[in-house]
Amino acid sequence: MSITIADKRATFRKMHEAGCFVLPNPFDVGSAKALQNLGFKAMASTSAGFAWTIGKADNHVTVDDVCAHLTALCAAVDLPVNADFEGGFAHEAEKVAANVARGVKTGVAGLSIEDSTGEVAKPLYDRAHAIERIRAARSAIDADKCGVLLTGRCEGFLVGQADLNMVIDRLSAYAEAGADCLYAPGIKTREQISAVVKAVAPRPVNLLIGPSGLSVAEAADLGVRRISVGGSLARTAWAGFMRAAREIAEQGTFTEMSKGYPAGELNKMFS
Repeated sequence: MSITIADKRATFRKMHEAGCFVLPNPFDVGSAKALQNLGFKAMASTSAGFAWTIGKADNHVTVDDVCAHLTALCAAVDLPVNADFEGGFAHEAEKVAANVARGVKTGVAGLSIEDSTGEVAKPLYDRAHAIERIRAARSAIDADKCGVLLTGRCEGFLVGQADLNMVIDRLSAYAEAGADCLYAPGIKTREQISAVVKAVAPRPVNLLIGPSGLSVAEAADLGVRRISVGGSLARTAWAGFMRAAREIAEQGTFTEMSKGYPAGELNKMFS
């Protein structure tokens, strides 16, 4: 029996009810299929990872770019896909709503909206406006009756405003505005994580973990419901590519290519 978009969305919501799961971040169709092959149960897009695949910097892709990418990802795998929808690709709440309405049509099971402005002088939207943007995203999802899970993100720790009380206040407000899941990328200590989990309970919390972060078991013990890795898998792939390419360009040798993943295994995985 084929898996429908509705099936994926129902599965994704169920996954948020208990336990802790990893939501790895593919950057293209091939990496998405590989993650499914490895047994992951859901995945999330990465704005940075995708941007690099089309030769752009993070936060420099368009809503057209992202919707085409999300449509391809969702069609390629049988798993729920959560969309990194950046800031909704608009400042005004009504435009965020219009873009979210487009986003849910791609087949995603979840979608996140962040509160960063992209401006150095004022990196976060005013609290009231940030809440309005989450509320607009919620309205767009509800109007579609699609069941897409909405994640509200506070980017304070990523933009130099590492005020945990401010972050918790915003996440709590986003929950009241209709966010189903809350996310504060950049928090790292057990104390910070526990505080966020307790503050927004019973809403689930997404935790961003990097190479020196907690294990899945440790995050689960703190009450985290889901874990994502952002652009880390993409950066890892680029690291191998750049090492090999730089060796050829600078030394005229090809030893790094011996570390490549076997072509036969890749063909077998994608057959």
